[in-house]
Amino acid sequence: MMVYCKNLHKHYGHLHVVKGVDLEIQSGEIVAIVGASGAGKSTLLQLLGTLDQADEGQVQIFNTDVTQLSGKKLAQFRNKHLGFVFQFHQLLPEFTALENAMMPGLIAGLSNKAAEKRAGELLNYLGLGDRHHHKPGQLSGGEQQRVAIARAQFNQPQVIFADEPTGNLDTANAELIHQYFKQLQRDFNQTMVIVTHNAALTDIADRTLRMQDGILQ
Repeated sequence: MMVYCKNLHKHYGHLHVVKGVDLEIQSGEIVAIVGASGAGKSTLLQLLGTLDQADEGQVQIFNTDVTQLSGKKLAQFRNKHLGFVFQFHQLLPEFTALENAMMPGLIAGLSNKAAEKRAGELLNYLGLGDRHHHKPGQLSGGEQQRVAIARAQFNQPQVIFADEPTGNLDTANAELIHQYFKQLQRDFNQTMVIVTHNAALTDIADRTLRMQDGILQ
C-alpha cells in the first residue's frame, strides 16, 4: 500500500472540513478525487501530501507515519518522496525551465551538474527539449505545467499529488497533460492522487472517488 489514512479530520475554526476520511491507495494507482467546490477535496490533498496537519487521524505514505514527522524531517521526507503539481504551476519566474525543474535535486543536495542532467532528461521526456533556457513568462500555460511535472518527478517520488492540474489549461493542453500522466504511470509505475473538476481527467484514473461535505464516498 502506498497511501493510507485513517479517521482523518480537519477543522478551520468552527468549520469541520474533513470528517473522518479513510483511504487506501495502492502503488502505481491513479486516483481522482472529485466533488463540488468547498467539499474538502483540496484540504484532503494537502493533508495527505503533508502540506497541512490533520487535527485527528493518521496518514502513512510508503510505510512511514508522516503524522509523526515534523520540522526538518518532514520537509526532507516531502522533498524526497512526494511530488506536487498545482493549478497555477508555482514556478519561480526569475529562473529558467531547467532551473525550476532541478530545484528538488538541489534541495536534496545533488551537485549542480547532476541536477542539470536529470532535469534536462525530464524536460526532454515531457517534450520540452527546446525550452530548457526559457523562463516561465516565455512559455505557454501547457509548457509551464509540463515544467511543473518535471519538477514534481525529479526525485522519483513515491506519490505525486496534483490539485486541479488542468484547471487553467485549454482542452488541447489539458489532454496533453492527461497523456503525460498516463505515460508516467506506464513508464515509472507512478502513483498519483489528483483533485479535479475535469471529467476527462477522471477517464485516465484507475479509481474516481467523490467527496461531499468533508466525507469521501
